[in-house]
Parts: sequence; structure tokens; C-alpha cells
Amino acid sequence: MRYAITTFGCRVNQADSLELEMGLRARGATRGTIDEADLVVVNTCSVTATADHGARQTLRRVARLNPGARVVATGCYATRDGEAVAMLPGAPEVVSNTEKDAILDRVLPLSPDDETTAQRFGDGPGACGALVSPDSVGRVAFMLRVQTGCDERCAFCIIPSTRGHGRSLDKTHVLSAVSHAAASGFNEVVLTGVHLGSYGRDLNMPSSLPDLLAALDRHPSDVTFRISSLEPMDCPPGVIDLVASSGRFAPHFHLPLQHASDAMLRRMRRPYTFDLYRRTVDRIRDRMPHAGIGSDLIAGFPGDRDEDAQHTLDYLAGSPLTYLHVFPYSPRPGTEASRLEGRLPSPVVRERARALRDVGTDLSGRFRQSQEGQVRPGLTLEGGTVVATDNYLKVAVPPGTTGNQRVQVRITAASPLSGELLD
Repeated sequence: MRYAITTFGCRVNQADSLELEMGLRARGATRGTIDEADLVVVNTCSVTATADHGARQTLRRVARLNPGARVVATGCYATRDGEAVAMLPGAPEVVSNTEKDAILDRVLPLSPDDETTAQRFGDGPGACGALVSPDSVGRVAFMLRVQTGCDERCAFCIIPSTRGHGRSLDKTHVLSAVSHAAASGFNEVVLTGVHLGSYGRDLNMPSSLPDLLAALDRHPSDVTFRISSLEPMDCPPGVIDLVASSGRFAPHFHLPLQHASDAMLRRMRRPYTFDLYRRTVDRIRDRMPHAGIGSDLIAGFPGDRDEDAQHTLDYLAGSPLTYLHVFPYSPRPGTEASRLEGRLPSPVVRERARALRDVGTDLSGRFRQSQEGQVRPGLTLEGGTVVATDNYLKVAVPPGTTGNQRVQVRITAASPLSGELLD
């Protein structure tokens, strides 16, 4: 079987897709393009109306280019509005998030006499034992989902209803997955979760994200770790200090702010204050002067006054943040926010999003400028002509090495971002 997987949205979705790809390859399937594959999986997102639209466009394109393929739509949009997805051209098979783990057995079941690659050859390192390698999946970072689901109830978010309650992967399984990733040739593991900071609360023997990070810090492999998005209240001083002192964790944090007005944060049902956010990112910058610090912002949430929006812009302009992800507000059916009064006109929402993106461009440029002359560790991408640094920069370098190599790069120019590899 030839397969193709298209993934929208967050790193949790990326981790889900990687896990499915590992299973398909273990059963003998090979990667192809969407116009030639026997199986096409579209892993959808529904965080915004734009995400829904992108998934629909892709499913229509698959039906047009490869009408004979078996098409499976999964992920949050397929979970939220499966009936609408199933009516798209080609009548894709809809698999909700709760059934996502069963996709492999549906599309490529094993007979009683079949054996997986691991059963035939063992699951250790080497060409036969490794189920998936950086070369085989075209990425240098191993996306590891250690948690899924969410028990928070932010007013704008549909994800708790599409992902369910928070569930964590037992620490033993996490450590085993890291060992497998290292044996397969990965140099970096990205820890992902829908609400990553809630890790361990649901386990029979309760744990926590700091406990997991401490265990990973002691892992006998030499892989490094990158923490994906954390809510501000889930990034206490102990986590910041561990990342700063360990040497195993990338100095890169992504902490969604959404808004700098406490009144708006309460209206959004966000469980932290602006002051907590500000103090958290200031501590990161103080402990790690070269860290990459990203954030999410919602533009034009219902009830957002001009003075609220300006307060956010004023904070961002002088903040230590290094990049922004800006989301123009779009109502998600079934959320509290979709029923709120004070909806802003679309031109106002677009203008506020533009203003936030302009600030984000300035912050990114300022950070790149501050990195000129610095030497950073990183991994080579794209045949060795790009280096992904530990602090979340992509630096163009001259040809001369291959992908997935640990390197040291001196950043020589900020625009365009470029550098030279050191011996």
C-alpha cells in the first residue's frame, strides 16, 4: 500500500500523524503523493474557520486528483462536523479523534499470521529494527504526544469537545518512546499535548510535567528535547530553571497570551492574569537571554474595546517575545464565545489582526538582529542548507553537509537570516 498523510494544525496533530505513519511503515506501506496513493489521510484542525476551509479544500483536491484512493478524514474538524465532511466530494471516511488510534487496523489490518516489522526483526536500532527514521519521514524532530484532551473551558475553544478529557501517557511509555526515537536516529524529541501542562494529573499514580521533565533530563540517550506550547500558569519558575540549567532542553518557549487585558482574559475564561504572564516571560528572558519566546494572540474577540486592544499592542512592543501567531477571531459553533454579545465588524477584526502582525514582524526582526554574531547549536534541515537552531531560528547556510546533523552555526546576517557552520 502507498499512503499519503496531510496534517493541519497543532503539533499534537503532527504527532498523531507520525504515529500513524510509523504503524503503516511497520506493516509494509510506503509513502507516496496524494495523486498516486492508495490511502490518503487528512488530519484536520478546527481551531478557526480558516482551518476548516483548508481541510475542505484539501479533501476536494484529493477527490479531483485521485478519485480511486481510499480517503480518511480525521482530526478536530472531522470530529466536530463529521456529517459535513462526509458529504464532501469523494465521500471521505470520517474517523473521530476518539477512534483515531484504530485507523491503522481499519486501513491495513493484520491477519493472524502476519507479523509487524518489529516482530520480524526486533525493535532496536538499525535499518531493519527502526520502524521510522528521520530520512523515511522527512523530518528531524520526533513529535511525541505525551498528553491529549483538555479540561479547561476557554470561551473561544472547541478543542475540549473534539479531544475529550485530559489523558496522559504513562511516564514509562514516554521514556520508552524516547529510547525508540534515539535508536531510530532522531536527535530531537518535541513534547506535545493539547494541555501539556496538565500532564500526569489523570494517571493512576499522579505525576506532573515537572516530574516528567526531570525524568527526561536523566534519560541515558543524547537526544535533546523541545517543549511545545505551555499555558502561562503551567510554566512555573522550576520549569524555567530546569530548561535554563539542564543542557537537554531547547531554550524555546511558546506561551499563549491571547490578550493583555485582564478584563478580556476573564471574558475569554483564561485561567491566569496578565501580570502572571508578564512575570513568566520576564523570568525566561532573565535566565536565558537568547531564548526564543513565542505567543498566540486573538484579534477582535467579542467585547474587545479600543483601549483593550491598544493595551495589548503597548505591551507587545516592549516585551521580550520573539514571534507571534495571530488569529483573527472566528466563532466556533458550540463555544461560549459564539453566543457572546459585542461581536466586532469584520473590517475591525482584520485591522486589529494586521496591527498585531506588524508588531510581531518588528519583534522577530529585533530578535534576529540580536542574534547576529552569536553561535548557536542546531540541526541541519533540507539537505543541509538550513539550520534549525535551539532557540527556534531557521538559518540559511552554504551547502556542504547533509540533513539531521548536529552543528554549531554562527549567525552572520539577520536579513535574510544566514550563517556559517563551524568545524
